[in-house]
Amino acid sequence: MIYPIYVYGSGVLRKECQEVTPDYPELAKLIEDMFATMYASDGVGLAAPQIGKDIRLFVVDGTGFADVDPTAKDFKKVFINPEIVEESDVEVLMNEGCLSVPGIHEDVYRPESITINYLDENFEEHEEELTGWPARIAQHEYDHLDGIVFTDRVGSLRKTLLRSKLSAMSKGKFSAAYRTKQK
Repeated sequence: MIYPIYVYGSGVLRKECQEVTPDYPELAKLIEDMFATMYASDGVGLAAPQIGKDIRLFVVDGTGFADVDPTAKDFKKVFINPEIVEESDVEVLMNEGCLSVPGIHEDVYRPESITINYLDENFEEHEEELTGWPARIAQHEYDHLDGIVFTDRVGSLRKTLLRSKLSAMSKGKFSAAYRTKQK
């Protein structure tokens, strides 16, 4: 099933999400559907709130960046109940976009590397250090689980300049090449 993507202004994007338990109904199907939705929308990551589910789950596939960042070569994963436990002091400025904020791309500073604990789709525990594109993608999706959208992280001047576009988006005035929903 391809889910519609909830767009900026949707309440679920501002919620702090609940942990996922192993008995979550049809979790394997949800994960499969999240990957399908992400691919259908040309995304590299998708967090559960972006499809209207307020649970601590996101999927990523950064393998398309392997030509510019070899650390992304095998970066196709499921993150359940992730927790960033360490961040590097060095921050890197990179341009980001978001399926929930269609048509807007902005430069955002984020830690260059992170250490993240998470459960995979089999509820096996992992701790990984991520750098480069994998760190960027994971941090972006992780923010969604805490009700943070990437535009919250842009500089104050850029945020002021974006205000009218974001306001219009929250009122349904935007264009996307994939199914969207506002609520």
